[in-house]
Amino acid sequence: MSQDGKIAALIVAAGGGSRMGGGVPKQFRDLGGRPMLGWSHAAFTSHPAVDIILTMVAEEQIDHARSLLPGAWVEAGGASRRESVARGLRHLALAGVTQVLIHDAARPFLSADVIDRVLAGLGSADGAMPVLPVADTLARSLDDALGETVPRDGVVRVQTPQGFHLQAVIAAHAAWPAEAEATDDAQMVRRLGGRVALVQGDAMLEKITYPDDMTGADMRLTWETRTAMGYDVHRLEDGEELWLGGVLIPHHQGLSGHSDADVALHALTDALLGTIAAGDIGTHFPPSDPQWKGAESGQFLEHAAKLIADKGGRIDFVDLTIICEAPKIGPHRAAMVERIAGLLNIDPSRVSLKATTTERLGFTGRGEGIATQAVATVRLPGGAAA
Repeated sequence: MSQDGKIAALIVAAGGGSRMGGGVPKQFRDLGGRPMLGWSHAAFTSHPAVDIILTMVAEEQIDHARSLLPGAWVEAGGASRRESVARGLRHLALAGVTQVLIHDAARPFLSADVIDRVLAGLGSADGAMPVLPVADTLARSLDDALGETVPRDGVVRVQTPQGFHLQAVIAAHAAWPAEAEATDDAQMVRRLGGRVALVQGDAMLEKITYPDDMTGADMRLTWETRTAMGYDVHRLEDGEELWLGGVLIPHHQGLSGHSDADVALHALTDALLGTIAAGDIGTHFPPSDPQWKGAESGQFLEHAAKLIADKGGRIDFVDLTIICEAPKIGPHRAAMVERIAGLLNIDPSRVSLKATTTERLGFTGRGEGIATQAVATVRLPGGAAA
């Protein structure tokens, strides 16, 4: 917290993203397993100097945004970026805020260093914003022909977050002509005579505007690959249904357990939980809890997949080996693969399922039970590459 009061982040995410195409506003599109605006929100959440985070979205997107950012402060923006910011500032003025960082959700890869530099810049100015030098030659376009070049001296590329003393930016918004649209808040503060300090920006803060920008943003992510194994055993008994890989298989015996005892899905659930160090299936669905009596094991697998998705992860590949003497797995393999792929929301080509016997050795060889080994490989985003 600043010495004078609270520091807030105001994330602007109310635009329609028409230049991106595709119908879904860009701020809600998946980027590395999380919505684009989730990256900025996480950056501010993890910064020790930021006390309050307010996200402004279109009114019809409020429920959706709150579902994507559980527990977050989300309010309705206006018809323009300027109006969305003005509404957000009014909310923050009632929350004891003295400094605000105004950030566009379309710049997802925000580092703590940039936040630090902007806040430091506020020590000697009404506002501060990150900028980058212009390296390319600039020229005017005359339809499809080259016009005159434009000198680069003294020209910078402007980024966000732009930081301000709250009352300075509120006054700037109040004085701005209603019929004019501002490109950013720093321009408004400067028009009122305020000084806006320039601090070093970050190439990772490129704004995502067009469809190709999403591809470039995804390539800037760093990924951590994790692999984990799961193993499970259940006893074969008379009078039970046999569920394997989410498929009901005709057999004179079935597997015994508290749930439907699907040994294949249980092993795979443990493997997936292992990739995020989230314990095992018993941690999340204890057999002592009567609500899981006879439960369909597909929900256990979906739960593990959701935990991975909540961390921005992607399931790359799963491999299962079912160990039994009977029944024959081959006739049911395709159905199992399809079912598992559907539960995990991945392509069936990312699911490998095999079967083997133990040559009549051990409990599986004697037909007393079925075992399954499972291996899962996932990728978790580690942030943006430097």
